[in-house]
Amino acid sequence: MSPLRKKLIVVGDRLLVRPEEGEERTDAGLYLPQTAVTARQARGGWVVSVGPGVPVATIPDDDDENLFDMENAQPHYMPMQAQEGDYCLFLKKAAVEVTFEKKGYLIVPNSAVLVLVREDIDPRPN
Repeated sequence: MSPLRKKLIVVGDRLLVRPEEGEERTDAGLYLPQTAVTARQARGGWVVSVGPGVPVATIPDDDDENLFDMENAQPHYMPMQAQEGDYCLFLKKAAVEVTFEKKGYLIVPNSAVLVLVREDIDPRPN
């Protein structure tokens, strides 16, 4: 019998972020202004997992029979821009610190994300 495995499931419009330890210049190459560093307004980290997004209402088809059929209704979400592996700069005061299996993470609402840095892989050969 195999041991139970746990995983974090991010819900809604939130990101699970591995925080970056740094002050003025991030590993992703962003320079934070001294005011942001001093006041600790902004913080950065790497996106580990992304929630499904913001739930949106489903508009039923013209068929009136499905209008109140909530048992078979599937949830629909507006996806977020952030992807796993992105570097994000976010408002620190909006983040919630958590520890999972002895590792520190931050749960960040999508509305607190200021900018994303994503590796752009050029498919053209050099």
